Amino acid sequence: MKKVHLWLLLLPGLLFLTIFMIIPIFMTIGSTFYHEGEFTVEGYVKLLSDPYMLKILGTTLQVSFVTTLVCILLGFPTAYYISKTKARTKGILLMLALFPLLTSAIVRSFSWMVILGKNGLVNQFLLGIGLIDDPLKILYTPIAMMIGMIHLFLPLMIISLVGVMENIDGDLLQASESLGASRWKGFMSIIVPLCVPGLIVGSILVFVGSLTAYTTPQLLGGKQRVIATFLYQNAMTLNDWYMASIIATVMIVITFIIIGLMNRLARKLNPKG
Repeated sequence: MKKVHLWLLLLPGLLFLTIFMIIPIFMTIGSTFYHEGEFTVEGYVKLLSDPYMLKILGTTLQVSFVTTLVCILLGFPTAYYISKTKARTKGILLMLALFPLLTSAIVRSFSWMVILGKNGLVNQFLLGIGLIDDPLKILYTPIAMMIGMIHLFLPLMIISLVGVMENIDGDLLQASESLGASRWKGFMSIIVPLCVPGLIVGSILVFVGSLTAYTTPQLLGGKQRVIATFLYQNAMTLNDWYMASIIATVMIVITFIIIGLMNRLARKLNPKG
């Protein structure tokens, strides 16, 4: 009887997701196989054989992978430090880590445009100290997109890791040291494997967010195209909803492939997790 009550509590959410997310997704995917009343996969062949589309796909994956990797490298030590502080200090540090999420992505992107432009703060500083003779072209490049998205998604990585690290017993590291392991070896063989669930969740959030981001690549990438901006161009500028649906389906497939690979990696790194 209790299980029935639990299912009844779950039912409104399931109905909402089914009606407004699952059914539209399946309708979008299904529409890509029917064009002008006939079953066809010509759209996929045309899209995936187009060098321009392959370049866009390569740029998108490159930006997403680098963004995820840098967020891991920056987020892991930050989250570890936050998890080891006192409760009051931890609350302040978490608030500071989450503060960027309270600012619109558009506002943050315009701020980076001011910082990374030819006459921006970065170039002015490098010119001032004599490190360069001419302004660097940073804005409207994949590097600018990566910087903007690292700023955008790093808080998600930190929060995912802090939640896991808080539950790791600090005595485990001391026990490994008492058995002869160095602090670094104990950290890598005990702490890191126990953090794998948080790393996987954070990596998925960052990667999928970077893969599907539109505002930041549009403002900081300039003529550089990623899948999300290419989809918008086909749908809203070219009014080609059929091709836009195919691009959306490709994004969905890539997302599920990456999630599957990350879950498999998690099982290998932490079989008992």
